[in-house]
Amino acid sequence: MVAIEIPTLVLPNSSSQQRVPVVGMGSAPDFTCKKDTKDAIIEAIKQGYRHFDTAAAYGSEQALGEALKEAVQLGLVSRQDLFVTSKLWVTDNHPHLVVSALCKSLRTLQLEYLDLYLIHWPISSQPGKFSFPIEVEDLLPFDVKGVWEAMEECQKLGLTRAIGVSNFSVKKLEKLLSVATIRPVVNQVEMNLAWQQKKLREFCSANGIVITAFSPLRKGASKGPNEVMENDVLKEIADAHGKSIAQICLRWLYEEGVTFVPKSYDKGRMNQNLQIFNWTLTEKDHEKISEIYQNRLINGPTKPQLNDLWDDEI
Repeated sequence: MVAIEIPTLVLPNSSSQQRVPVVGMGSAPDFTCKKDTKDAIIEAIKQGYRHFDTAAAYGSEQALGEALKEAVQLGLVSRQDLFVTSKLWVTDNHPHLVVSALCKSLRTLQLEYLDLYLIHWPISSQPGKFSFPIEVEDLLPFDVKGVWEAMEECQKLGLTRAIGVSNFSVKKLEKLLSVATIRPVVNQVEMNLAWQQKKLREFCSANGIVITAFSPLRKGASKGPNEVMENDVLKEIADAHGKSIAQICLRWLYEEGVTFVPKSYDKGRMNQNLQIFNWTLTEKDHEKISEIYQNRLINGPTKPQLNDLWDDEI
């Protein structure tokens, strides 16, 4: 199999005009055995994937690190060709814990630096007490200014090439930008055809922040019907192009100028997710897609859910 060359986007706020592959491979969370994860990542590298997304909370950093190390040793790829993202969990979302949390992730990943480090959620909880979902009584005030200064320190120390956030609303991004010296380069959020994030996309585009979409195929924590993969309108569009619904979803994200991290350990679907670059959606396709009913899939990591986490944004 010939590896596919994946297009890249420049991260506008990055100091060295850093580039991120538009399609990455997600690894959240790792409920499969570690061997499955490792084998899948090596297969992904063979197919052309270079962007790998993980997090301290996913349980996949170790398997990803082992896979990347083996791939480099096998000569499949060099470290410079890879783009590795990890995330700061809420228990370490405190100014004095950020640098040590990143160092721990680097040890687990067996890497000297990350390409991108993200604040996983705009909330903080009791240090050292990992639970999921997060109990609301364990939450502590989130010191966005202090935590972001520590994130900036991570970049200055060379522990990560760039810094960003995940699950931030427009309002929370505005607050962050008001205190940031180094601006966030990425906001990783849920985005798919049933949650298109128009307002957030416009804000991020105006402020040089690249969106990375997780759950791009509306999979993940969904219960009941998948409003994307079982959508009759999308099936019609897919049939008209001779493509799968998944490919329509990913092509739409690509045409909207965002990056995305689908998770699949299936060799065939991994390849299918890359077959989206040599054709286009029509204007009519975009019109139909814009009319899909919108609702958020991932409401938040806490139990019970927080009323103000998303600031009533749609």
